[in-house]
Amino acid sequence: MNPAGAATAQQLALFDRAGAAEPEPDDAPPQTATAFRHPQATHELLLDGHRVAYLLRRARRRSIGFVVAAEGLTVSAPRWVRLADVEEALRSKGAWVLRKLQEQRERAHQQLAARVVWGDGAEFPFLGQPVRVQLDTAVTGAQLVPPEPGSGQPAQLRVGLPASAAPSQVRDAVQAWLQRQARRVFEARCQHFAPAMGVTVRRLSLSAAATRWGSASASGAIRLNWRLIHFSEATIDYVVVHELAHLIEMNHSQAFWQVVREALPGFEDARAPLRETVLPSWD
Repeated sequence: MNPAGAATAQQLALFDRAGAAEPEPDDAPPQTATAFRHPQATHELLLDGHRVAYLLRRARRRSIGFVVAAEGLTVSAPRWVRLADVEEALRSKGAWVLRKLQEQRERAHQQLAARVVWGDGAEFPFLGQPVRVQLDTAVTGAQLVPPEPGSGQPAQLRVGLPASAAPSQVRDAVQAWLQRQARRVFEARCQHFAPAMGVTVRRLSLSAAATRWGSASASGAIRLNWRLIHFSEATIDYVVVHELAHLIEMNHSQAFWQVVREALPGFEDARAPLRETVLPSWD
C-alpha cells in the first residue's frame, strides 16, 4: 500500500504517423510561460505556453513512457524512435503532463510549508489533531496534556528538555514518543478488527518505509508505517483493515475490496487523507 505523492506514470503508444512537428512561427506573439525544469533535463519543449525541460532516456522498450515525479518530467523512449515522435507524443498528452507537473509543484510548496522547526512551540499532527511542543525540564520523557475544553488551543506535549535543546534533540524526543503511541494504537486497532474479520495477527511491527503505509504477509505478519499516527483514527482503521484483508485475499481483486467494505463500510472517505495530506518532514 503506497503513500500519496508517489510518482505518476503512463505508457503511451507510438504514433503511426512519423512526420515532424510543425515549428513555432517566428512571428508568434511572446507568451508568459510557467517553466518546469528537471534538474537533469536534456531537452525542452513548449506545451500550451509552458516551457517544459525534461529528461529523455533511451531504453529497450516498445513504447514511449512518461513519469512525472517531484523532480520533474522524465520521458523514456525506444532507441529507434525519432525525437520528433517523442515531441508529438508529449504534445498529444500536454494537458495531462502539465496538470501532473503543477500538482507536483503544489505538493512541494505544501511540504515546505509543513516543515517543522523543532523547538519550544513546534506543532505537529497527532491522531488528526494539532499538538504543540512545550519544553519543560520538570518532565521526565514526554507527557501529553489535553487542552482545556472550549479553549481552542491544541494539546501540549511536554518534553523533558531545556529551552536550549538542539532541534535534533527535540525532533528525536517527539519521534520516539510518536512511535510509542503508534505501537499502542495500532495494536489496539488490530485487536479490534482481527477477530471480526476472522484473521490472526502473528506479529505487528512498525516501519518507516518511504513508499508504503503498510504491508502484510501470508504468515500473519503485519507492518504499519509509524507515521500513520499523524492521521485520524478513522484513517488508521482503514489502513489496518486494508492489511488485515490481505490475510484473506493477497491481492487487490474485487473479493479483496469486498472484505474491506464489509469490515469498514464507507472506507473511501477514511482513505482520502492518505492521498491529500502533506505530513511534517522528519529529515
